[in-house]
Amino acid sequence: MPIYVSNIVIHTGTDFTQTFVFENESSNSPLNLTGYTGSGQIKRYDSSSKAADFTLDFGNTSQRTTGRLVVSMNSTTTASLKAGRYFYDIRLTSSAGKIEKVVEGVVIVKQAVTRI
Repeated sequence: MPIYVSNIVIHTGTDFTQTFVFENESSNSPLNLTGYTGSGQIKRYDSSSKAADFTLDFGNTSQRTTGRLVVSMNSTTTASLKAGRYFYDIRLTSSAGKIEKVVEGVVIVKQAVTRI
């Protein structure tokens, strides 16, 4: 599976959601994500401790066949982030146990101005 590069912006204290759509390399049809699990993290540097985890949502059984993966972080988690530049990646594990990095990029965390 190819590694997609997608840079994202997260505002502190807000809910963050990003949807990725994966395709089968050989047929360009939606990748069937049935049986897949995954994880994703952001870090300041590749050698530093994780700053936060993403929540991955593959949807229900019928939605998994559309290749869609929703990556999110709630407002409590984003509130704990300091403004600046981070790096992230998303890794998927197939039902056969094969682990692949599928998305990577830069995260720009911006400090929210409005406080509730």
